[in-house]
Amino acid sequence: MVQEVLRFLAPGPGKVVVDATVGTGGHAEAILERGAELIGIDRDPLALEIARERLSRFGKRFHLIQGNFRHLVQILRDHGVQEVDGVLFDLGMSSFQLGDPERGFSFLTEGPLDMRMDPSQHLTAYEIVNRWPEREIARVLREYGEERFARRIARAIVKSRPIETTTQLARIVARCYPPGYHRIHPATRTFQALRIAVNDELNALREGLLAAIRLLRPGGVVVAISFHSLEDRIVKRAFRQRWIAGEVEILTKKPLTPTAEEVVRNPRSRSAKLRAARKLPPEDSRNAHAGEKGSCAG
Repeated sequence: MVQEVLRFLAPGPGKVVVDATVGTGGHAEAILERGAELIGIDRDPLALEIARERLSRFGKRFHLIQGNFRHLVQILRDHGVQEVDGVLFDLGMSSFQLGDPERGFSFLTEGPLDMRMDPSQHLTAYEIVNRWPEREIARVLREYGEERFARRIARAIVKSRPIETTTQLARIVARCYPPGYHRIHPATRTFQALRIAVNDELNALREGLLAAIRLLRPGGVVVAISFHSLEDRIVKRAFRQRWIAGEVEILTKKPLTPTAEEVVRNPRSRSAKLRAARKLPPEDSRNAHAGEKGSCAG
């Protein structure tokens, strides 16, 4: 949804934009092409290497930093930045992460049960699958994967220990589903839940969104692209809470979704939802409710 991102952020010369999930640099490249300066943040050092090569033609107009966007305020202040004109969160997985079996994100290829965005952190999916209590695994699958068969799957996981690989885990999960029941691969929700738990993604998102709004100049815009209902719910609530507090104007009455043409080009984009909010000047905050009541639907 590059064009939608550019429409809301309106990057240009003199503006500073943060790509809080820079990944391999797709959105960052489009932002830099419009003349803005860019600060790219990512937990994954391998993604930053790819992005650095891709963006090298822009010289000194970009800075890439390894870090977690939940620490956005401190990261930017450590680099002498107090406020910015825009912040982007693109919460989807990078293709290179899903395609690398050694990262353990995909149930389609055999690899270790890893799932760490930042390879230096301690907690892995192996730790959860092989050492956490059954009730905690069930909670993770239920809360982070919205998995209907969470208790059944957790019980099967504990009985099957040790579980060493992604494909071994996927087969265990598949056996917990009734024949013909599923529309998607049976392991989809389990792998989503484990990845979220390993990387504490939902708490990081809550903190990162509030940090982004805090850093915005008046008139600055935050854009968030989510890929499942849990993320979208957090974005929606965070924007609404800041609207109630009189800090932002919500720009997306309903979340935007990809065009049919984009879905054909990139099938992974089919579940994307984009929401955006603009920081209000202090003098407008008092009248935020009266002026923007209609912006809070969705």
